[in-house]
Amino acid sequence: MHRSALTLLLTWSASAPALTEPQVDAETGLSTWQTETRGIQVRLTQIGPDQARAFYQARGFAAEAAEHYARECVFMTVVRNIGDAPIEHRLADWRYTLPQQPPRPVRSKTEWARIWQRLDVPAPARIAFTWAQFPSTQTFAPGDWNQGMTTYTVPRGGRFDLHFVWRSGGRTLSGTLEEVQCASEAR
Repeated sequence: MHRSALTLLLTWSASAPALTEPQVDAETGLSTWQTETRGIQVRLTQIGPDQARAFYQARGFAAEAAEHYARECVFMTVVRNIGDAPIEHRLADWRYTLPQQPPRPVRSKTEWARIWQRLDVPAPARIAFTWAQFPSTQTFAPGDWNQGMTTYTVPRGGRFDLHFVWRSGGRTLSGTLEEVQCASEAR
């Protein structure tokens, strides 16, 4: 049984502080936020709208469908177990917050699948999409890591805090990446 959103919010407020380390790639101008706390490392790297469009059009998405995805705030998400015990994550437990707004869930693969079906995205393109997204659930042994894309409904250049949740040793833990910024449209 999983905790309610209210319980998770209370857990977030009681969690140990995690340092958010923003870095900008000098070559691309894209930013990365990374934090390490209690055996987990979480990193978000901006994916610009042009990158998102090109990536999915190259995998069989029509321009309209690729644009639908590129309008979202897209990040390459990496989770790494840097501790000594296995960790489990469920993306459904993660939330992001914008100033003065209630927490929102990260858009799921299932929700995207419904959108792609409605937009008549071909099956091979939908499979490529699914494989490129961050896993919905996963257990990481010490030293394991994985990556994939996650999306957030945030305006271009807008900022949000990501509250991530994982389980380890029978406990539910949480951390926050603060002041993450959505990539701006290329100029």
